[in-house]
Amino acid sequence: MNKPDLSPIFMERSHFYTKPNMKRLIILTLILSIFCASLNAQDVIRQQSCEDGLINHQVDSLKNMYSKDGFVLLKEASITMESEYEMPVVVPLTEGSWYQFVFIGDYTSKLYEVRMFDWNEKQVVFQQKRWGDVDGNVISYSYIPKFSEFHMMKPVQVNKKKKKNLCGYVMLFKKAGENKGNAAR
Repeated sequence: MNKPDLSPIFMERSHFYTKPNMKRLIILTLILSIFCASLNAQDVIRQQSCEDGLINHQVDSLKNMYSKDGFVLLKEASITMESEYEMPVVVPLTEGSWYQFVFIGDYTSKLYEVRMFDWNEKQVVFQQKRWGDVDGNVISYSYIPKFSEFHMMKPVQVNKKKKKNLCGYVMLFKKAGENKGNAAR
């Protein structure tokens, strides 16, 4: 008895099963390529530190002044900014505590502005200074939150000559020994 030749059957099956796998592999590669390209295409503003001798001198002076007034430094950061672009800073605040916020902008900028929003995106503080003002590049304000929640501070500066790599500095102080609800201005 002769055995039937089964090689064409196995060939067809193997061909049948590899073709869809190749299609899946090509489709998967295409999808991953598109996904990776879209990730690289997004412009993400990343916080980067900066150095400015004048700002550093102002920072040291303000730290000394506020520590003498009974404030403790909670957070600080130097930030590289672009002209006319806000740099959001999110901070958790406790109800009834007395906070002092400070933003120092590049000395050559013409306009400095800070807006602060509560968790519900309601603007709770707005301050603006111009280059000619006394301490024009420093914005400082007190704030006592009515609720314990995150707040967002959005400093911005406008510089006609330098559009990028503007140095800025933010600080958050809290009055030492403040009890909830007993803060005074």
